Amino acid sequence: MKITKRVLTGAAAAAALAASMTAAQAETWRYAFEEAITDVQGVFATKFKEEVEANSDHEIQLFPYGTLGESADTMEQTQDGILQFVDQSPGFTGSLIPEAQVFFVPYLLPQDTEELGEFFRTSKAINEMFPKFYAEQGLELLKMFPEGEVCMTTKEPVSEPADLNEVKFRVMTNPLLVENYKAFGATPTPLPWGETYGGLQTGIIQGQENPMFWIESAKMYEVTDVITCVGHNNFTTAVMANKDFYEGLSEEDQQVIQDAMDAAFEHIIDYQKGLHEESLEKILEAKPSMEVNVLDEEERAPFVAAAEEVEAKFIEMTGDSGKELLEQFKADLEAVTN
Repeated sequence: MKITKRVLTGAAAAAALAASMTAAQAETWRYAFEEAITDVQGVFATKFKEEVEANSDHEIQLFPYGTLGESADTMEQTQDGILQFVDQSPGFTGSLIPEAQVFFVPYLLPQDTEELGEFFRTSKAINEMFPKFYAEQGLELLKMFPEGEVCMTTKEPVSEPADLNEVKFRVMTNPLLVENYKAFGATPTPLPWGETYGGLQTGIIQGQENPMFWIESAKMYEVTDVITCVGHNNFTTAVMANKDFYEGLSEEDQQVIQDAMDAAFEHIIDYQKGLHEESLEKILEAKPSMEVNVLDEEERAPFVAAAEEVEAKFIEMTGDSGKELLEQFKADLEAVTN
């Protein structure tokens, strides 16, 4: 899937939606996300839609990436109440909620799907601390879930941080992710997702990172030559509701939403089993010349060492609240990995 233009600009889409809205308790609820309908966020959203519509009189209208603009557009539309739900990575909400950048501290999250699922189910940091940060931005945090191991795609092989020297590496507009790739030796270049394929094609940038399914779906392998997995992160996303909308619902409707979120979460954790490997197979089938490197523990050591610098930057950016969150995050992780 190659995304080259928006179907509607953010402003035009917002105007069209606003014109069709009635009240907060609208029969149709609108839900935007950052991927295609067949990708992980789309599969999650589809399951949520099925559950809500099976257990209430409400209808869910889904808006995949590009239909309502970029991530900044859909976030603004959710905060304004034009959209009821939005799925957006902490990579983009990090500028609104600095503490959400904790997900970009390298080597913090495990790669094991079962451990990840249990962490997201039981984490006090996620389920008790994060909702307060989102509420301050007019958002009701409904669910966070992992999307898969993040790997780099570049023009040239990467076996150590020095190989990223002077490589213009596309990152989301997230301050800590910028620090991450600075620590890894690259030249981080914040760029909207819609400009990434073209940027790689023309050489404006020479690398990017994403889960394997998205590298395959968005055809990043067409404009890069090497995939490198250094085990540094697992992509995380968050589903939110407009807080005024959510608080205005009946307890029955709120329960329908929570139950649907829980069902979609279990569905997406199961769906991701083997997805990384299946996506890699599709990439190699489409482009047999693609070089794939999975660094071992010894090779990853310099990247792990650089992660300490990024963790310190996170605490510097977020102060006491970030430090407290990070400590709880680590305690929650230890509970499910030991």
